[in-house]
Amino acid sequence: MELQSKLSSALSSAVPSVKLLINGEFIESRSDQWRNVINPATQQVLARVPFATRQEMQAAVDSAKAAFITWRKTPISTRARIFLKYQQLIRENMTELASILTAEQGKTLPDAEGDIFRGLEVVEHAANIGTLQMGELASNVANGVDTYTINQALGVCAGITPFNFPAMIPLWTFPMAIACGNTFILKPSEQDPMVTMRLAELALEAGIPPGVLNVVHGGEEIVNTICDHPDIRAVSFVGSTRVGTHIYRRATMAGKRAQCMMGAKNHAIILPDANRSHTINNLVGAAFGAAGQRCMALSVVILVGSSQDWLPEIIAKTRTLSVNAGVEANTDIGPVISCAAKERVEELIAQGVKDGAQLVLDGRKPKVPDYPKGNFIGPSIFTHVTPGMSIYDEEIFGPVLCIMFADTLADAITIINANPHGNGTALFTQSGAAARQFEEDVDVGQIGINVPIPVPVPLFSFTGSRASKLGDLGPYGKQVIQFYTQTKTITARWFDDNVNAATVNTTISLK
Repeated sequence: MELQSKLSSALSSAVPSVKLLINGEFIESRSDQWRNVINPATQQVLARVPFATRQEMQAAVDSAKAAFITWRKTPISTRARIFLKYQQLIRENMTELASILTAEQGKTLPDAEGDIFRGLEVVEHAANIGTLQMGELASNVANGVDTYTINQALGVCAGITPFNFPAMIPLWTFPMAIACGNTFILKPSEQDPMVTMRLAELALEAGIPPGVLNVVHGGEEIVNTICDHPDIRAVSFVGSTRVGTHIYRRATMAGKRAQCMMGAKNHAIILPDANRSHTINNLVGAAFGAAGQRCMALSVVILVGSSQDWLPEIIAKTRTLSVNAGVEANTDIGPVISCAAKERVEELIAQGVKDGAQLVLDGRKPKVPDYPKGNFIGPSIFTHVTPGMSIYDEEIFGPVLCIMFADTLADAITIINANPHGNGTALFTQSGAAARQFEEDVDVGQIGINVPIPVPVPLFSFTGSRASKLGDLGPYGKQVIQFYTQTKTITARWFDDNVNAATVNTTISLK
């Protein structure tokens, strides 16, 4: 046992530890529970991440609560300038950030840069907080009476973010919350926290004061503490439906605001008049990019009418995709995040075969000679998929595409509306009439017309719906300003001093 303890201690000292960020300082956790951050292409241990103790979590909350007293009254122009500086620093460090992200998450370098860039767009939007946080005014709603609103910060807010977008999703949360005048506690995924921590370093460099942004790491215990803590006013979450449902119920029962973006099963309908090459290229990229590990992945395609004849071309295009480590040039599909994730996807593929779907392209056990230990799964395609099959009912979160068939657009819309999820959907067509019918009749929050992954730019809000979302207000855009602020409505009446004096004199003389 002594030898084992010495070996463990030596290993721990050789691997860097991920720090906590509390009150503007990066500190070493005193936790006795740690997890390895593993490169999914090589199984190399990159770092050790702590599961923060209760005392460390309380210190983060205390720091944020104390900082809120002054931060909430910081001029809005000062807050805006910090985020102008922050977006500049992210751009200057894009290559480094992408390298860290690829090493710990596995996605290709171009995908990693895209991950960061989509978060950067929200940082740029946060720099416009001066116009976003304005209230309303109505003058003379009665004689000499004005009514106006102000949007004030809530207090300490928190974000719980997933492994699949370790840069973009954190940047969806704390920049907008902090720009509105709140302080923030971020809990990134313990599977790939390193790029998030580098973004936190840059945030401090941009001028975010001590205590305004804090970062803790951990699992279920930290999540529950965030939901329960009386000093945390709002919680933002992106991740699985199971965890999101738990967080929403627990946080709202504790009187908090909560927004939970959860699981999905996104469909695309292909009409025969669609641009063939454009459509197939988009389908393949949206289905298999990021190894299918995104809540907006296009995991189901419904071929309508004669577009069913496109199936051989879809399969042929998919076969051209390269599976390799994300750092290698011309890689299309990197590894999935963990060995457990790989096993789960492979089990779902096997279950799809048992359920009667036709596996027309099997991506299990691809050959990646230079990375024999990687968590690789090649692109897989099923046809003749029906509701009730596991591969259709569950979010696979891997490079697996389910193909269904329908006779008409109306039949395809019926299939989509019967699915409980409502994150995103797309229609490929050259018919304006068909597009209008689709927009009006499909019951999904985010719609693409000849756009496979309809995630809106930050000028608009992320509007997933039904089982894909809990909470009325989405991240970024106009809705997130409502989420992170409390509206106060003021009705005011002021009197001229001379008028008051005349009124008083008249009253006295009458007596």
